[in-house]
Amino acid sequence: MLIANATLADGRTVDVRVEGERIAAVGSLGGDPDVDAAGKLLMPGAIDAHVHFREPGFPHKETWETGSRSAAAGGVTTVADQPNTDPTTIDGTGFDEKAELARKSLVDYGINGGVVEGWKPDELFERPLFALGEVFLADSTGGMGISTELFEEAVERATREDVVVTVHAEDATLFDEDALDDAGEGVGREADADAWSAYRTAEAEAAAIERACEVGTQSDAEIHVAHTSTPEGIDIAADAGATCEVCPHHLFLSRDDLGHLGTFGRMNPPLRSEERRAAVAERVRDGTVDIVATDHAPHTREEKDAGVREAPSGVPGVETMVPLLLAAAERGELARERVRDLTATNPARVFDLPRKGEVREGMDADLALYDPGRIVTIRGKDLHSKAGWTPFEGFEGVFPELTLVRGTVVYERGDGDGEFGEAVGRNVRG
Repeated sequence: MLIANATLADGRTVDVRVEGERIAAVGSLGGDPDVDAAGKLLMPGAIDAHVHFREPGFPHKETWETGSRSAAAGGVTTVADQPNTDPTTIDGTGFDEKAELARKSLVDYGINGGVVEGWKPDELFERPLFALGEVFLADSTGGMGISTELFEEAVERATREDVVVTVHAEDATLFDEDALDDAGEGVGREADADAWSAYRTAEAEAAAIERACEVGTQSDAEIHVAHTSTPEGIDIAADAGATCEVCPHHLFLSRDDLGHLGTFGRMNPPLRSEERRAAVAERVRDGTVDIVATDHAPHTREEKDAGVREAPSGVPGVETMVPLLLAAAERGELARERVRDLTATNPARVFDLPRKGEVREGMDADLALYDPGRIVTIRGKDLHSKAGWTPFEGFEGVFPELTLVRGTVVYERGDGDGEFGEAVGRNVRG
């Protein structure tokens, strides 16, 4: 394939030749193009380092097929799936079952190993793990919270194996139980949802990040902090030399949005104040934050439409991450190069994917082509996750018109719902 006249994130106009699975050449190449990309933006395929595709165990929420379709339709060509499925990915059996299901993926993937009491590290580290985690440090929800002692053991073992540890950092001992006890006294779901934000305090995140970084420093470990939602947490991670991610919902949404989101806006960590959101956004812009990842955690409408104690935490997001960021770039809020780095170049560096994250000769031909002038309104009904809804209803997005995974077209927008290719995804550690 020859893609001609494409604009890269740095502003250069180039031709890109794809041969087999790799980018064969980038420059002024000549020849008859298969794709004339004049006026279009060519980005390296995004790497979403934090998704929950729900299989095995919860296929009514999402599957590897539907989740990877949603990824491809959003310009994401690699995902990392988290371990809290059923069975959890804490031993060889859990890993192997998930790996078999992942063969249905349209995009490349990694599989994270989990840590709970009774995990089997010898079995896990025999498998091609993407990372260890999302490790739930001192988190009392979801049945996967672990003690500091077990966390230290896991970090030490991961360091020996040269594996990154991704941490869900919230200290449950610092949650405000009184705030949650007040839920339901207000009118409607808004009061409940805001109580969740008050309950899971900013201090709980900061304290757990500090603890995780201390353990990481002692073990000389690679610590990556998942879904940081506060400027305090981001700064602690950066000062300690850890990497961190911010999710689109913490970047674009705040407690001010709970009036219309209700418990559809319940997630862990929760939405923060508008002041904290703006401070997080500034750190995304200035380079303090390493990557953007989605924590794509779909649930059905019926599950989310409940009280704060019953509604599950999490929102879908894999399909809207890059479109939201590119729309922000078109508004002048973020440089295109920063979008590229946050979603592709930096995740490839953090998680050691040397052939991904750049449009450069010799790299995997993971590519997404966008028309930056085609800014559309995001609607849940138009997305491809099984969830069928989005917390970003009504926001602006720039969606890809073409997505390639290692040289194979896996998504082409067309005039209707878009056309999807075959399941060519493979384990990036395999």
